[in-house]
Amino acid sequence: MAVLPADVAFDVSVPLVIVGAGACGLTAALAAHEQGAGVLVLERDSVPRGSTAMSSGMIPAAGTRFQAEHGVEDSPELLARDIMAKNHDAADQAVVAAVTAASGATVEWLADRWRVPLSLVTGFLYPGHSVMRMHAPPSRTGAELIGALSRAVEEAGVDMVTEARVTDLFAGPDGRIEGLAYGRPDGTVERVGCDRLVLACNGYGGNPEMVRRFIPEMAGARYHGHAGNVGDAVTWGEALGAQLADMGAYQGHGSLAEPHAILITWALMMEGGIQVNAEGRRFSNEHLGYSEQAAAVIAQPGAVAWNVYDARLHALGRDFDDYREAEAAGAVRSGATVAELAAATGLPAEALAASLEQAARGVAGETDPFGRDFTGKPGLQAPYYAVKVTGALFHTQGGLAVDPDGRVLRADGRRMPNLYAGGGAARGLSGSAGFGYLSGNGLLSAAVLGRICGTVASRP
Repeated sequence: MAVLPADVAFDVSVPLVIVGAGACGLTAALAAHEQGAGVLVLERDSVPRGSTAMSSGMIPAAGTRFQAEHGVEDSPELLARDIMAKNHDAADQAVVAAVTAASGATVEWLADRWRVPLSLVTGFLYPGHSVMRMHAPPSRTGAELIGALSRAVEEAGVDMVTEARVTDLFAGPDGRIEGLAYGRPDGTVERVGCDRLVLACNGYGGNPEMVRRFIPEMAGARYHGHAGNVGDAVTWGEALGAQLADMGAYQGHGSLAEPHAILITWALMMEGGIQVNAEGRRFSNEHLGYSEQAAAVIAQPGAVAWNVYDARLHALGRDFDDYREAEAAGAVRSGATVAELAAATGLPAEALAASLEQAARGVAGETDPFGRDFTGKPGLQAPYYAVKVTGALFHTQGGLAVDPDGRVLRADGRRMPNLYAGGGAARGLSGSAGFGYLSGNGLLSAAVLGRICGTVASRP
């Protein structure tokens, strides 16, 4: 991986090249195509997947017609306030304002113009959100989302080369990107010139050295992200003199089925479930957020916890394809009584009963020792269910600093001549640490900033 002098001959030249075919890259490609730009998308895998495919496919957006249909009142300003409250006002406020302002129109554009099957997710709120604003495909999976985006790009006739690993960028003395080189599986190398370049190649979660450098608290943690997220954008950006920002931010998750490595929706916690450790004891406020819960779970004996809930929440979980997959794999245990659930899980029955009683007292209005508000949701009732989980790193949120147009900034704050970044390649919306991740921040930045990058980069 290198940035080389632009003193080479290119095999072909195109106006706009996009590196990466996740939600950010494909959305950028659709936006650029709509503007009439010549676009080439380069994807290292044989089929576009990336981190998007491993997500729950939920894009938060404010002021959509889907919200209006359900009587939900929302605004970009409220979404921005929720994002900034979660990250303790540490994110770039101008970028947050630009992304939230464009969020509703982007979701409707994807649904109406490109037939991406998005609808409002109702029935529960994720941590930190004031109102229901998650939009997702019917299966509630990122695999369905990336499939719909891939279909849209194909039907639009956008040029895309898969199994194309970009290795080097070619830049002039002023940092202007003149082109790039990518390798093919047969060992051939092709060089493409470009007028503008969008980096949509996600973050560095799959690069253990970078994780140790920037997020030491998650060094050695389970990585549940795309293997191709090895920090290419960071490597190129540093070589070009670009500004890096919020490199300690990430999305973790405290609910990855162990050992099945299947995501268990946090809706179970938000609607009344609890987490206990291997000793059967609660250890946290489960409503603070699933990202910071990753470190909390990893800190428990054996780096595991158990999600404990009831038949009502088991039915809610079945609305998610991932949960049904986990159930089919045998990850979901059950018991008609606390004693039976303890036997099914190996948890100490007395401690498990005490944890459930603690939750019941919270529902009745007693102050929770961990600060969780249990009121407003039904108490857990037999029969009970449980899933063994661990904490994991899903993707990083730090990256190249960008302005509200997605243009990459130099270390001194000036714009790079023709370089753009979005999604995990760019500085995210989560501030500087894991606690700043608001549910959906990753796909919000990918889809909306991707559209912004594609639109702006299409201009002459």
